[in-house]
Amino acid sequence: MSKLLRKPGTNNEAPTTTPTTKTGTLVHDVTASNSPLSYIGFKIVDLAPGEVYAEELGKTECCIVAVTGRIHVTAQGETYENIGTRTSVFEKIPTDSVYVSNDSAFQVEAVTPARIALCYSPSTKQLPTRLIRAADNQVEHRGQYHNQRTVHNILPDSDPGANSLLVVEVFTDSGNWSSYPPHKHDRDRLPDESLLEETYYHEINPPQGFVFQRVYTDDRSLDETMTVENGDVVIVPKGYHPVGVPDGYTSYYLNVMAGPTRIWKFHNDPAHEWILKR
Repeated sequence: MSKLLRKPGTNNEAPTTTPTTKTGTLVHDVTASNSPLSYIGFKIVDLAPGEVYAEELGKTECCIVAVTGRIHVTAQGETYENIGTRTSVFEKIPTDSVYVSNDSAFQVEAVTPARIALCYSPSTKQLPTRLIRAADNQVEHRGQYHNQRTVHNILPDSDPGANSLLVVEVFTDSGNWSSYPPHKHDRDRLPDESLLEETYYHEINPPQGFVFQRVYTDDRSLDETMTVENGDVVIVPKGYHPVGVPDGYTSYYLNVMAGPTRIWKFHNDPAHEWILKR
């Protein structure tokens, strides 16, 4: 098994943050201690109606994404009720999220069956906790030919309301490629390239499908090609990381990025950059 590919229910160790209440099903728990990542933590939690997940953050910030279902979120004295917009990600509509700053506590209660993503990164400067409404997501259409995808920008680098986190959703249709041509962001070499680690949480429609994701470096000291199934997480500590979607299936992934500087500047693989010049 690849060290970069996580199946649901694996590597779910005790979290590095301090839980005060913990119910529901922990589907994924990616931490610095069980992965090659230094800047990103990531969880997927399933909640039944009425179940509550609560946590106290230390020197980390968190973006709570209502992947599916409806939830109440309480943080810093505010309660955001009945947030979440869809029962399936493949409705292809933006969803609601909540940004919670470091040194804060939060609680998520499920109104309907819900799947939430908890996206973490280091933070020492406290910012306002806030609701990121679905209507606030910037929707982009990127690429051409068989390199087309739709992006929902939940917490892009143009939004100053986070210290480290970048969070986006990407939909790629049947027979298309995404994160393509292959690009990377693993060198702190601004203004040309930023150092950002990344995680991909994948869903596939219909769910018996699969996609392919390759993670590789110029010197091939890291070079893994993975068959990714519904609900898997891929860890990208460095390198290029394209995704290919087979005919008949649609791909969704939730990206979390973080690094020393909160800006997304990427470098295309020179061997494949010619594709952009057609």
